[in-house]
Amino acid sequence: MLSPLESSEGILVTAAIRDISVRRAAESHLVQMEARYRGLLEAAPDAMVVVNQAGEIVLLNLQAEKQFGYHRDELIGQKVKNLIPDGFEERLIADALRSTEDALAQQIGTGVELDARRKDGSEFPIEIMLSPLEGAEGILVTAAIRDITTRRAAAVHLQSKLEELSRSNEELEQFAYIASHDLQEPLRMVASFTQLLSRRYAGKLDSNADEYIAFAVDGANRMQQLIQDLLAYSRVGTKGKGLFSTSSEDALKQAILNLRGAIEGSGAVVTHDPLPQVMADGTQLVQLFQNLVGNAIKYQGAGTPLIHIAAVNSGKRRSTFSVKDNGLGIEPRYFERIFGMFQRLHKREEFAGTGIGLAICKKIVERHGGNITVESQPGHGSTFHFSLERSGLNS
Repeated sequence: MLSPLESSEGILVTAAIRDISVRRAAESHLVQMEARYRGLLEAAPDAMVVVNQAGEIVLLNLQAEKQFGYHRDELIGQKVKNLIPDGFEERLIADALRSTEDALAQQIGTGVELDARRKDGSEFPIEIMLSPLEGAEGILVTAAIRDITTRRAAAVHLQSKLEELSRSNEELEQFAYIASHDLQEPLRMVASFTQLLSRRYAGKLDSNADEYIAFAVDGANRMQQLIQDLLAYSRVGTKGKGLFSTSSEDALKQAILNLRGAIEGSGAVVTHDPLPQVMADGTQLVQLFQNLVGNAIKYQGAGTPLIHIAAVNSGKRRSTFSVKDNGLGIEPRYFERIFGMFQRLHKREEFAGTGIGLAICKKIVERHGGNITVESQPGHGSTFHFSLERSGLNS
């Protein structure tokens, strides 16, 4: 660095001379490092920024320039805090307090979500994945930075839709409950009077009148059953009790007692293995067994219904139950369909019912955090499987 100085001898020049060997070596090293990693960084689909432990940017790729709105020369040597105000530099400081081995072992593959700032001052959400890199000047950290604005917006939109769907389901369940509850009384009156007409005027009018009255009685009875089933379905979510330690064996015995008429009438044989204590709404567990065993009795050919209930431990603190029968069986293509509302595989003249029973089973099991499936072949019976959480008494 030269400076002129006027003196009695005339103009003198003062020269300040600094040895820049270290700086020249550092610059040379930086050029070599940039040449080594330039191709790798530029090939990356995300913004890539290399930072030293002082929090200064030593290298970046074109994607970083575009993402943050800076030219490369504006960022080299600048603090990364200008780009990522909160969170990132604190992690670098934490790395400085650790050994080289610990820092090199760090790898955040899942990413950390932070907020970044562009040159124009606007902020946007990012996901950062950090990888330490050992160099001549110490530990450097390579940051892969991904703009997640679209993903964040999609997540917010999805959450909004889920909340909307949840509200819609709640409103639908409430509507089904109110509608089915309010319909019961007028329908009970219709059924009562049509049955009275049938008893009082059967055979006293012409054959057509008897047939019409029989149709009215049958329709009223089926409508009553449908409303009762809809009411039961809507109550699974809205009127359910808490989940407590419950004896599944006691629940099955109560279901069998409720089905006593159907069991005695069909000659069905219902057996079971020892069953575990589970976390359940006792009333709904009885209903679940009752629907499955009742279906096994109903959908039976000419033979004696044989139904067996068992349970095995499956995974951490869960039990998988099976309800096996020797009934008509189900074609595999109907396995999903049978758990839907109003889904029937047989004509009403063959088997009574509304097609809601298995939908209720599915809803009960899902409310208990499990799932229900079926294995079956036509003519070889069916086995329904569902899982429940075991209680702490037998986990």
